[in-house]
Amino acid sequence: MIQGYIEKGYTPTETDLEKIRKFTQKDFDLSELFVFNLVLCSNDIDRDWEKFSTNALLEMQKLFIGKTGIKDHSMKAADQTARIFDACVEPCAGKSAADGEQLYFLKAKAYMVKSGENAALIKEIEAGIKKEVSVSCAVKKSSCSICGKDKNTAYCGHIPGREYDGRLCYFTLDDITDAYEWSFVAVPAQRDAGVTKSFAMTKGEHNMESIEKRLKAVGEEIVISKSEAEAICSFIDETKELSELGREYKSELVRELTALFKKCVPLMDMKIFEGVASVMTTKELLAFKGALKKQLDAQNMPSPQLVAGGKQTQRANLSEFKI
Repeated sequence: MIQGYIEKGYTPTETDLEKIRKFTQKDFDLSELFVFNLVLCSNDIDRDWEKFSTNALLEMQKLFIGKTGIKDHSMKAADQTARIFDACVEPCAGKSAADGEQLYFLKAKAYMVKSGENAALIKEIEAGIKKEVSVSCAVKKSSCSICGKDKNTAYCGHIPGREYDGRLCYFTLDDITDAYEWSFVAVPAQRDAGVTKSFAMTKGEHNMESIEKRLKAVGEEIVISKSEAEAICSFIDETKELSELGREYKSELVRELTALFKKCVPLMDMKIFEGVASVMTTKELLAFKGALKKQLDAQNMPSPQLVAGGKQTQRANLSEFKI
């Protein structure tokens, strides 16, 4: 099995229909539905050098029931085509994952309505043209196979796909917090199905540092939830406000530094110096400002008329004015 796929269509049983009816607004007849089996993902190492733990598959088994099947991970309502009504984790007898573990598959059953709009898709599924699928989920933990660190919260420096002392580096995905959808795709990430990973933020993690770590931890393609998108937009707005305050502060520093420099070097063309100051970093501006203030303070310090321990100024001889 090179890629995950839709296994085949079949005639649903009464038990299947009972499960399907939990998601429909009316009771459909057997002739009105197209039902099929599919493999969602496995615990094998995928093209991104990541794999699901067996525990992650069991978590997704529950989370994917009721999730919609779409096309190319498009979130448009018009691209919704099917829905999963049952799922299970099954071992693949006599086969192992790339890391030597027993190979397990997350399998599901899905249904769609036989209609004019779906007729072409059903025909392509039956012909084996629409076959590969990919799932979209939120992954909280991603552990390095070499050092065991969770790359969502710590940096380990190991590169996925490389070998270290004969050991392959890959990351094990665990603690699935949400399942978003599954999709028909051309080339899935997993060899057995395909996974579009997402990052999941828990309460207290809504800060730019944690978001940045999680964004760097996932592959090129990610899917985020509405709450995660709102959190990112909120941080962007806050960053814009802080950036504007920073620009105002830097402009004020340039003005202050130019005024100080004019006092120290009055013959200098201030336009030229202001241009130089405008390209300095805030740290450089503060350093120059501090140095110029010290120089001006030293220049303006008053000189004492009497020096302690020194010779006193000789009194004027006023004897010739005596009468």
